[in-house]
Amino acid sequence: SLACPRWRAGLRGRVRRRRGRPAGNRLRRAARLPLPLSVVLKLVLPKGSLEKATMDLFEAADLPVNRASKVNYSATIDDPRVDSVRILRPQEIPTYVADGLFDLGITGRDWVEETGSEVVSLGELKYSKATSRPIRVVLAVPQDSRWTSAEDLPQGVRVSTEYMALTRRYFESRGVEADLRLSYGATEAKVPDIVDCVVDITETGNALRAAGLRIIDEILVSYTELVANRQSYEDSAKRHAMEQVLTLLSGVLEARGKVLVKLNVAAGQLDDVIGVLPAMKTPTVNELYGGAGYAVETVVPKNEINILIPALSDAGATDIIELPLSKIVH
Repeated sequence: SLACPRWRAGLRGRVRRRRGRPAGNRLRRAARLPLPLSVVLKLVLPKGSLEKATMDLFEAADLPVNRASKVNYSATIDDPRVDSVRILRPQEIPTYVADGLFDLGITGRDWVEETGSEVVSLGELKYSKATSRPIRVVLAVPQDSRWTSAEDLPQGVRVSTEYMALTRRYFESRGVEADLRLSYGATEAKVPDIVDCVVDITETGNALRAAGLRIIDEILVSYTELVANRQSYEDSAKRHAMEQVLTLLSGVLEARGKVLVKLNVAAGQLDDVIGVLPAMKTPTVNELYGGAGYAVETVVPKNEINILIPALSDAGATDIIELPLSKIVH
């Protein structure tokens, strides 16, 4: 009977012991997790054209940037590796990182070269304002001009650009004396009334063509990069934290434009199905329980999936599943 005090006491004891076991398991699992990092990084992210794409990247990497408003230049990231976050113009970031004001920053290779900053590049992050393509720093001239190379330009040629140092070095290396004019924007609009040609950035060349300009040379190909202060990078603990951040960001970029495909197939049609798959590596193949066939999975480009799924079905695949990917870490 439940009215028996001794029986109730025994029940309570058994309940306490049963509830205690999962709690103990949780504690043991927690003890195996990495301890909170004591190393913290000062991070600077780009404002302007790269801002939204960068915020989206960090969000997808489970490193969301928190700030009071979009016009706030200070932010936080709820991660034990990150102490503080500032959001500044990418033109300034290489210099600030080189000077030790920040441990880690995101900027373009174009601004590293322009400022001549001594920073450590941890790697390229292949994204830009709207695409995964790099920007190109190019020399462009009027469509109707006879110039086909920098050497064709006359001495004293007037050039509009935002990249004064990079452009000066470029023309000096080709023996052309150029009259450089600093541009604060709308560079392509200054030809031919104000200047003779421009050194400007482009992803596709469309804006330059629309302005009646023709590209005659490519000065630099520039990806977005994760750059570090050299002294901070030489600190092994900070370097490890930086590399972990890079792993998360790179994993997101690697997964973009890809999906995971899973399917089942009978043994006799396995080779036909494998032959259809455009795998990143050898597909994973596991035998189904009871020898009923095989389960196959692999990562494929998203832009091929509309052709791939019907082809797999034609080859004998069944139970085909397409799954989105958040990260791919090699």
